[in-house]
Amino acid sequence: MTTTERATRTAAADALCAGAYRDSGGPDAGAALVAVGGYGRGELAPYSDLDVVLVSDPGVDVQEVAARVWYPLWDSAAKLDHSVRTMPEMIAAADADLRVALGLLDVRHLAGDPGLTMRLRTTMLAQWRRHARDRLPELQELVRARHELVGEVAHLSVPDVKEAEGGIRDATVLKALVATWLVDVPHVELERTRRAMLDVRDVLHGTAGRASDRIGPEQWGDLARGLGLADARAAQVHVRELGRRTAHLSHLTWRRVDAALARPAANERVRRPELTRLAPGVALSNGEVVLDRGARPADDPVLLLRAAAEAAERDVVLAPATAARLAREAAPLPDPWPAEARQAMVRLLAAGRGLLAVWETLEETGALAAVLPEWERVRLLPHASAIHRFTVDRHVVETCVEASALIRQVARPDVLMVAALLHDIGKGGLTEHSVAGEPIARDIATRMGFEPEAVELVARLVRWHLLLAETATTRDPDDPATVDLVASRLAGAEALDLLLALTEADAKATSAKAWSTWRAGLVRDLARRARTSLDSGPTPAPVADEVDIPAEAGAGGLALQVEVVTDGTRVTVVAPDRVGLLADLAATFALQRVAVRAARAWSQGAYAVSVWELAEEGLDPSVLRQRFESVVQDRAGVAARLRRADPDALDPAVVVRPEASTQSTVLEVRTADRPGVVYVVCAALAELDIAVRSAHVDTLGPQAVDVFYLQEAHAGVLGDQRAAKAAHAVRAALSAGTA
Repeated sequence: MTTTERATRTAAADALCAGAYRDSGGPDAGAALVAVGGYGRGELAPYSDLDVVLVSDPGVDVQEVAARVWYPLWDSAAKLDHSVRTMPEMIAAADADLRVALGLLDVRHLAGDPGLTMRLRTTMLAQWRRHARDRLPELQELVRARHELVGEVAHLSVPDVKEAEGGIRDATVLKALVATWLVDVPHVELERTRRAMLDVRDVLHGTAGRASDRIGPEQWGDLARGLGLADARAAQVHVRELGRRTAHLSHLTWRRVDAALARPAANERVRRPELTRLAPGVALSNGEVVLDRGARPADDPVLLLRAAAEAAERDVVLAPATAARLAREAAPLPDPWPAEARQAMVRLLAAGRGLLAVWETLEETGALAAVLPEWERVRLLPHASAIHRFTVDRHVVETCVEASALIRQVARPDVLMVAALLHDIGKGGLTEHSVAGEPIARDIATRMGFEPEAVELVARLVRWHLLLAETATTRDPDDPATVDLVASRLAGAEALDLLLALTEADAKATSAKAWSTWRAGLVRDLARRARTSLDSGPTPAPVADEVDIPAEAGAGGLALQVEVVTDGTRVTVVAPDRVGLLADLAATFALQRVAVRAARAWSQGAYAVSVWELAEEGLDPSVLRQRFESVVQDRAGVAARLRRADPDALDPAVVVRPEASTQSTVLEVRTADRPGVVYVVCAALAELDIAVRSAHVDTLGPQAVDVFYLQEAHAGVLGDQRAAKAAHAVRAALSAGTA
């Protein structure tokens, strides 16, 4: 009914204004009374102001007319926001003030010369489109500043339905962006959401009895009754969902504005948009991740997660149409998930700030329900504690963002990221949420295809994710019973390290006060004390498998065997051992753009044996051999192509483990997974004439966790100085991109 009521209010205001102009004796030519802003759009709430302008052509004197127009409007008790300007003054005001320009995009005729109103409207639109490239950066900064000042409708305890992010103001800005002709938005969805939020404001004005755009905690019940909703909780969900949907459209449209501004202007040469292949079935077009021409959603259950991970890692838009299509057409994931699906999910979660927009798109398009149906438990669920900045679902995503910066601190970043996603999944019921969440997390981790030990780790982290924070702030750390309490809840140092990282991420995602220097110090001190009572866990021992030496390798050549396995290829290589062989093999796969999931390497007498688990299928042994030979012939060229580090990536962790072996020096490397990681490490060691006697390469989510057993080429264990030099060289190579 509020749409009809808005139209009735607007019609009554129009009649009042037109009558006042007519009674004033205002001219029929050269002057007009126009509505602007919300009144111009016909969106008057019960207590809205009437924004009107008396505009005239130069030389037409309307000062006496103005006085005769305003007085009857004031006498009617209407709240009036008025001005008198000539046409050139209107144009100058719009050029000088962006807010004025936005208001004049909605000019509507009330009385006087309709031709003047039409000229004003067309001039304002033409000016807006002509100068859009210059004005949109300023508008974007105004929007960003407003969001930072006011907050977000979906998460504020007292949301402002007009000014907050996702509110009516943002919907109006979106209409202005569309008016530039540079970008577009889903019109039907935007208009439906905008009108629904206008309904909320109308009811809010009516129940408050005044012009109020903020919803206090005591008003949700009245709002529910006015909107015909079940209860206060339903009203909260309704309003916050509208805010989130508008915010999603706003984020998406501003991304597209950025892309449009980066493209050449219309009078410059424009290249035809091209699809850049990113992964099987996934491509990049105009800054958005889409499906490539060969994508077959019905035959590829991992396609949705693969596309989402690629978009999040690159911090680009996952095209909503693509996500929606995949939600409709993609084959369901099997139970348990294949390894690629689990890896893609972990990469998505560990993408940092790029996760936020992609997760938002997955939610808004319904694609997330196909992957994680349990998400509905916490969607738009408000926190009981006022210290939380966000609703439960957004808090969980923010926890993942914070955890992504801590993956160097743990041996199982994949477990950390999934635990961050699921740590509050038990909220919303009567049972304590960590207790309720444990079995849910266990089921989800099992469905994702984690091995039993990892499943138990995830479940344990969810069950005890409050343990360190609560114990550190409520118990005496010098009491041995305090340390015993923590140690008894955890399975070992690995679980403790994971819990410490999860605790930090959870607190930072809650609020700045939740991870103060004091609180962080207490938690870390408790973790340090607990660690002394737990086993550190052994480093993997060198592989000692025996293989038959192929005749080709016995004759001094390189024997290469390719075997098709589930979701990829296994390549076994045997060749006479030499310093740098592992680096050459790693470069071969990196230049072929083949992802290394895991690798093992060891020495067998005079020969080197390595087994590589690769993500690509259908590899041709002859092509790999040719690539290997080209690497050996042009190592300098290979180095220039592969030794490139991401300047925004986390710093690598390179540690010597002297306790891990008496026969070799063990070097543990944790760094961002990217093509060429193994090559960069091995090449740096080869330049120091250090032999890699055994290697254990693994990819856990976005992190490569590699352990190398090193020896001098002709001597054995490295001395302390040589070990330190090796670690420094590897760290420098991974950080700066040069060995």
